[in-house]
Amino acid sequence: MQVVVCPGVHEPHLTECFIQGLASVTAINRVSWLVFPTDRYPAYSALDILHWMHQQSNKTGLQTPISIIAFSAGVVGAIAAAHGWQAIGGTIQGFIALDGWGVPLWGDFPIHRLSHDHFTHWSSALLGAGESSFYADPAVEHLELWRSPHLVQGWQQPVNARPTRAIAASFIITLLHRYNVESDSSPPL
Repeated sequence: MQVVVCPGVHEPHLTECFIQGLASVTAINRVSWLVFPTDRYPAYSALDILHWMHQQSNKTGLQTPISIIAFSAGVVGAIAAAHGWQAIGGTIQGFIALDGWGVPLWGDFPIHRLSHDHFTHWSSALLGAGESSFYADPAVEHLELWRSPHLVQGWQQPVNARPTRAIAASFIITLLHRYNVESDSSPPL
């Protein structure tokens, strides 16, 4: 499976830290990480993301299912690109938005929100809560959620169930496993 990563407006090394933070929780096998190059295109540009995704699909085929992980300004472009991807015949397995505050999230694919604090979690849910979600508690800085998901503790909120304690990276890994990314072990959600 391919995982498209749409960073926000920040230093590229933070995205490398994000992927390493996920890998520190559990080994993820057979994942093709496709990181949208925000050093060449605006993170919030749906057309640039969609065009770039289409270029990448020339190597693997449009029918390869993808999951999208987006952060901050990247959520703005990524959600619209996800809809565009489906419109041209692609398949979105799941969409994971980290700190997409103020971005309406809807679609006919599974959507999950992660937030750096409870207020962002609560207020973002007004624009589409999606399925299960996560918020940091204690709250962390906005960039910390992206840079160090393996260190961010908080609450995962399954749909129609009680919240449970979790680590952000474990929550994300569980979702990726659910959407057919192979891992050595998958924590329960």
